[in-house]
Amino acid sequence: QVQLVESGGGLVQAGGSLRLSCAASGRTFSVFAMGWFRRAPGKEREFVAQIFWRDGSPAYRGSVEGRFTISRDNAKNTVYLQMNSLKPEDTAVYYCALATRGNYDIWGQGTQVTVSS
Repeated sequence: QVQLVESGGGLVQAGGSLRLSCAASGRTFSVFAMGWFRRAPGKEREFVAQIFWRDGSPAYRGSVEGRFTISRDNAKNTVYLQMNSLKPEDTAVYYCALATRGNYDIWGQGTQVTVSS
């Protein structure tokens, strides 16, 4: 069983920063990509960012590009999301996910990020 443990959420004022971490552990597994998604109150879950494990190439949703940075530590099977210049509209539960092949099939429990205006 592979588990994802997220940390780093919290309450921050607009313009502030937070860093989310997600560590994968468990049985032997391969990683195709790891990513972050979020769900705001009353809205559908949406993609935020992902990083491909083989070459480290990132991808972002447009509204966070230039403010968020995703990175990884291969040795620790850990992915990070550095979030700068946070806005109230970034408030959501952030979920870490892992794709062993092409689709995200393992999910974390989520961590709350609240940005006050």
